[in-house]
Amino acid sequence: MDLKEGFRMLTAVKQFYQLQRYAHIHRRWQSAVVNSTEKVLAIRREDNSVWERRAPLAPSQVHQLVKQGVKVLVQPSNRRAFAMQEYENMGAIIKEDISESPVIIGVKSVPIEHLLPDKTYAFFSHTIKAQDASMGLLDALIDKNVRLIDYEKMTDEKGRRMVAFGKYAGVAGMVNILHGLGLRLLALGHHTPFMHIGPAHNYRNSYVVQAAIRDAGYEIALGLMPKSIGPLTFVFTGSGNVSQGAQEMFRNLPHEYVSVEHLPKVAARGNTNVVYACVIDMENNLVRKSDGGFNRDEYIEYPERYASTFSKRIAPYASVIINGIYWAPGAPRLITIPDAKNLLRHVNYPYLERSPGCPHLPHRLLAICDISADPGGSVQFMKECTTINHPFQLYDAEQHIDRESFSGDGVLICSIDNMPAQLPQESTEFFGGLLLPHIHDILKSDAKTPFEDFDASPVVKNAVITSNCSLTPNFKYIADLRKKKAEQSAASLARKQAEKKVLLLGAGYVSAPVVDYLTRDSKISVTVASNLKHEIDSLASRYPNTIPALLDVSSEQDLEKLIRANDLVISLLPYQLHPQVAKLCIKNKRNMVTASYRSPALMELNNAAMEAGITVVNEVGVDPGIDHMLALQCFDEVKAHGGKVTSFVSWCGGIPAPENSANPLRYKFNWSPRGVLFNILNGAKYLENGEMVEIEGNGELLRSGLRDLDFLPGFNLEGYPNRDSLVYQQLYGIETVHTMLRGTIRYKGFSHAALGLHKLGLIDPNPHPLLHPSGRDISWRELICEMLGKKSDIFYDTLKDVISERADGDEEIVNTLESLGFLDNEGTVDKFGSTLDTLSHYLSHKLAYEPGERDVLIMRHDIGVKWPDMSEETRHVDFVIYGSPFQYSAMAATVGFPTGIAAKMVLEGEIQEKGMVLPFAQDIYRPILKRLEAEHLTAREFSTVEKLSPGRAEEAVRY
Repeated sequence: MDLKEGFRMLTAVKQFYQLQRYAHIHRRWQSAVVNSTEKVLAIRREDNSVWERRAPLAPSQVHQLVKQGVKVLVQPSNRRAFAMQEYENMGAIIKEDISESPVIIGVKSVPIEHLLPDKTYAFFSHTIKAQDASMGLLDALIDKNVRLIDYEKMTDEKGRRMVAFGKYAGVAGMVNILHGLGLRLLALGHHTPFMHIGPAHNYRNSYVVQAAIRDAGYEIALGLMPKSIGPLTFVFTGSGNVSQGAQEMFRNLPHEYVSVEHLPKVAARGNTNVVYACVIDMENNLVRKSDGGFNRDEYIEYPERYASTFSKRIAPYASVIINGIYWAPGAPRLITIPDAKNLLRHVNYPYLERSPGCPHLPHRLLAICDISADPGGSVQFMKECTTINHPFQLYDAEQHIDRESFSGDGVLICSIDNMPAQLPQESTEFFGGLLLPHIHDILKSDAKTPFEDFDASPVVKNAVITSNCSLTPNFKYIADLRKKKAEQSAASLARKQAEKKVLLLGAGYVSAPVVDYLTRDSKISVTVASNLKHEIDSLASRYPNTIPALLDVSSEQDLEKLIRANDLVISLLPYQLHPQVAKLCIKNKRNMVTASYRSPALMELNNAAMEAGITVVNEVGVDPGIDHMLALQCFDEVKAHGGKVTSFVSWCGGIPAPENSANPLRYKFNWSPRGVLFNILNGAKYLENGEMVEIEGNGELLRSGLRDLDFLPGFNLEGYPNRDSLVYQQLYGIETVHTMLRGTIRYKGFSHAALGLHKLGLIDPNPHPLLHPSGRDISWRELICEMLGKKSDIFYDTLKDVISERADGDEEIVNTLESLGFLDNEGTVDKFGSTLDTLSHYLSHKLAYEPGERDVLIMRHDIGVKWPDMSEETRHVDFVIYGSPFQYSAMAATVGFPTGIAAKMVLEGEIQEKGMVLPFAQDIYRPILKRLEAEHLTAREFSTVEKLSPGRAEEAVRY
């Protein structure tokens, strides 16, 4: 190359670099022109939770916006799952002050103090249901002229959400419940491959999670699952993103999908080297109440027309339920609180292997992952969401409590409300991918301009909740909803200290344990109403949250006013008044509980109660009450094991403790004296050895129905049949028994003495002219003489002779009258119209318990059982409770505590059946009996063999 050529080349290079320089200057000028009108977007720092590491956009998505000319500001945060450097490398500007951006996006709601005025924000606000916790934020958005775009309302024309984390809520939820399942099974005595799966946030991403699940699945496929737990079935509700995400993780296990129809058979006879899945959609569990049909569009518009069959048709065969469906108030629930009591009953699995070290599961349902995280919603007993720090609660259905544990009775619940935050990078990328197509529409927003001028797509514009210092047209309803909630709040302002209010009618013998039990819960207040001021004042002074109220129950207006002011009414009034109270409860739609029999008069109100949507629980005392529950517990256990109940004989009575029984009646009164005496006049009907026996009333019961009772010989007892025993055959479900008898227990001597009083006309409910309250004063001796047709000045011994003659020479009756003071001529009788009512009043004082005395409640069930192998036995249930002299009598405790327990179950939604309800369902009587144990009210059970099976009898003869 010559010098000239070299010079030419040098000149060319110089020109090339000059052109490059001019091009660079031109690009900078162009950029300056563009930047003068460029869009600015800010991504704010999340400060809602220590676990919130997500962002609305990932670095790669920010890079796409930067390439399109968008200036992206990112607030610095070391907690964010993507490092600040990653955003900066993609062209974002890391900057604390993001006020230059007119549009600010995040994930969760912004603290009010960090809201910048006149900006457009996009985040999940949780305001669309007028949620109380978010109303302060909504007010601040309006006050600061913030235009809020809520991701939750970014939907297409069919209402489907366009931007959501749903899939990764399902992914994380499935991982969490597999982790919890391993721990729950371990607590139940079983090591399983699930123990090697950790919580979702322990993994870098879902690919690493899937590898761990596949490892567990490999062990399952090799047959390493314990055989005694049986097949595992996973039920997924819904088919949307949440369910799909959960199933994506599940499919890493060896699995088989089955239909709803095949679920029962698989649950019983499936293999243990695979796990089974069943996906449930609306059509599988919702039926129209009127005809059993289903129409999706109708259900969406009128959910109240439908009922769910999930708890009866599907849940009994599910080991794990993954719930991913949205629930709205008014829609049928998947599982109610009473449903849970049935699903979590201990069951027997005779077809599965077992040994002391390899036990069966207590019940099939082990765990629920409620990804919808809606407290009190589709899974009603899920009362509050769990957290990433504390992800699991064990719900004990019989006690209706939950606790942070893996051991004990119950079902494991995981209901974390921010599950996608456990897999923050993938969640962000997934969410950002859905949000990115709408960012340019969002960037068109200027909060200072009229909402009508916002030229965005319907997906974005229809998601604007606030703009121009007001709610947008689509969301004006929030103001009405707030107003309605505020009115409800004002109406319940008086309940600040006690969320639930109970009216207790009656302050007599058994009221104290009721008040005691209910007021242990600081959220319950009890108003005790009676016409006896000293009694209501005494209760109010002994127990917290107890309010006395003077009431004459004959004043319907005053009674209704009290009923209306409370959530639930407990009537411990005389049984004749229960229908009057029930009518007012129906009228005012208030639930009711009573310990007394469900009378025909109450049953006449059954349809009205059902139409009013109220629950009236009857017969939750001791007799009736505990007697039913102990019997049904035995019946149901016998039937569950294939046996048949062949006979039922039940005795019950409250009597003085032996050391306090020394009086002619061998009886003292801590219950209604009138009821005790009037029962003597009743007849009885029962079945014995296949023959129906009927006994007439008017005292015949004590003559021909009396029998000695020898089951507790130390007590020296007698008994007589109680009313119509046969009505309970059908109610108990034991229609084929050959013997059915329910009777009353007394000490020997009671019936003889009571019969003497009856012979002399002292137990007569009809009015007596000498006993009119406005009549002249009269002594007991004068009354006796009048009834015998003798003058009142008759010689004392002669009077005794006349009485003896009237009593067929029975000197014991004479001694009874003399001992009880009926032959005294001193003092005057308190007159109550009839001899029955006058005698009742007198004996309530004459035979009252003295301080330091105690009573005893004795109950005995003898239940004949025949087993499939033809052997026979008698099950015996003894329930013997002594009163505490200075606390509660046995009668008060055994009537008051079950009544209080039933009342609280109604308040807590554990009893939801409408109409006139008896405690015969397992989901009612089992929890009551369990909670009575905590009050030291427990029964003793034992058996006697009546007949061996043929095979065992042969063996016994041989040896």
